[in-house]
Amino acid sequence: MRRLFARALARPLVLAAAATAIPLVSTAPASADSIVVGGFPVEASDSPWAVALSSRDRFGGTRAGQFCGGVAVGSTTVLTAAHCLEEKVLGSPPEQVRDLRVIAGRTDLLSAQGHEIPVREVWVNPGHDDVSNEGDFAVITLSQALPAGSALGMAAEGDPAYEPETAALVYGWGDTSGAGDYANGLRAARVRVLPDTLCARAYPGSGDGLYVAGTMLCAGEDIGGPDACQGDSGGPLVARGRLIGLVSWGDGCGRPGSPGVYTRVSAVLRALGWDDAATRQREGV
Repeated sequence: MRRLFARALARPLVLAAAATAIPLVSTAPASADSIVVGGFPVEASDSPWAVALSSRDRFGGTRAGQFCGGVAVGSTTVLTAAHCLEEKVLGSPPEQVRDLRVIAGRTDLLSAQGHEIPVREVWVNPGHDDVSNEGDFAVITLSQALPAGSALGMAAEGDPAYEPETAALVYGWGDTSGAGDYANGLRAARVRVLPDTLCARAYPGSGDGLYVAGTMLCAGEDIGGPDACQGDSGGPLVARGRLIGLVSWGDGCGRPGSPGVYTRVSAVLRALGWDDAATRQREGV
């Protein structure tokens, strides 16, 4: 049976005697000949909608408590993965995590750049299946507004950004190699949207994981290479300047024949009733 992973940090980072962060998540390494999973450095000023979820109480201060990613889609609205906010990740229900914050506008987690904004409210999709990871999305409402221009538009159903072979970028502060090498700085990786038929062959069900085309999409390269990894969950997959996916799960990181799987944003819009422009405007997204 293959080992499938949601891409949150499932347990806290622990400090060794030399103050080195040792991830306790069990991950399968990327293939030796793959391109670096983490891609290349980017600046938060160029991608202000890419945010980090943080709890120092739970994950320690080595990387500002970062454990997942998210994406700002409104002045006070952030989308992330549902599995990021599960009790088995946070240690308690999200409303009981006193220092749960969103870090915005910060390239290097160890800098004082940007803002750390307390979370006012969390809504986790009640239809999320934590076995298949279908419906893997949640909505975070911030206690104060982000700076103007921080939100990213979402691609509705039928948008050409979802078409196979479309070039895309995935963003995050997660593992850059598949072997526990976590980034302090924001990074992006170039991937391409892959056909549903290929994704379904990669994840046909049972121990291989089940790809559900209506609510998921996959991206990467069939030969392996650039990919999201542990710590990137909930982060944005962006194509044609619009949000098309949220980092969700995969088989290892960067493995040939095992592309990264994302929550399809058009399905999120439909589930939330945000699938028309007038509703999004009324909701501030």
